[in-house]
Amino acid sequence: MKNKSRYFLIFVLIICLLTAGCASRNPLSPLDSSPSQTQSPEQNLNQPEPAAGKVLKVHFIDVGQGDAILIQTPSGQNMLIDAGENDQGNTVVNYLTAQGVKDLAVVVGTHPHSDHIGGLDTVINHFPIGNLYMPQATHTTKTFLDVLTAIKNKGLSISTAKAGVVLPLNGVNCRFVAPLKDTYEDLNNYSAVIRLEYGSQSFLFCGDAETESETQMLSSGAQLKCTAIKIGHHGSNTSTGSKFLKAARPQWAVIMVGKDNSYGHPHAQTLSRLSQAGATVYRTDLSGTIVFSTDGNDMQITKER
Repeated sequence: MKNKSRYFLIFVLIICLLTAGCASRNPLSPLDSSPSQTQSPEQNLNQPEPAAGKVLKVHFIDVGQGDAILIQTPSGQNMLIDAGENDQGNTVVNYLTAQGVKDLAVVVGTHPHSDHIGGLDTVINHFPIGNLYMPQATHTTKTFLDVLTAIKNKGLSISTAKAGVVLPLNGVNCRFVAPLKDTYEDLNNYSAVIRLEYGSQSFLFCGDAETESETQMLSSGAQLKCTAIKIGHHGSNTSTGSKFLKAARPQWAVIMVGKDNSYGHPHAQTLSRLSQAGATVYRTDLSGTIVFSTDGNDMQITKER
């Protein structure tokens, strides 16, 4: 009975979000296609020239067994991808505040699992938010309900995260390369996967995308080459396949994972594939928060420990 009641509450909230909100796009429904929002995989975006003295920073925030990534663009905009588990919301808010963040131009909840969206309600309640993206996936958990409630109370609406959608950030190229389907059996494959490019440096943020989604990205013809990759699903052997790695060819790989986690992440098979690919691996369980800084040409990497 409790599960039925919770599912009904989530359904009611979704209906409310579909009929209200400050943006013109409908929550949990696809964006209206337009040249400024979506582009086919074979199209190339015009790459902005890096501005002298302007730096892109990507912060892989240590939130234990979960993801939380802060991107600070050369133009001064802030973007957040995920916010860790339910008990990590204040950790993320405090970290963002310490980095001078006063508002978030873009927030992405990659998929409805609690280790990715658990802290999002706290973030949404704390910061002004410009654009909010989530894939067209629902969940019956209290965590998902809490996020929907925070979105509704803030008067926000949800834009659909899907392949081809370009994110509204100035001075960089940033777009979703997954998900490519509307339905999956495994929630992980709904993961919003993002490619960000600045000058000669690029990042691929894989959420928890597994081999099914990776295969679709390869078939789509999307640009996957990157200099740094956020490894999918915390280094699980169900992600980061050899063919996907061959297409991405990263110089650096970041695994966001909790110390002594019960899943055994990262798995030995994934670490072996990364070694064979020649990628230098950084792990939040070993190094804490990891920050990549680039002027579009050179890259600096700093670790908390």
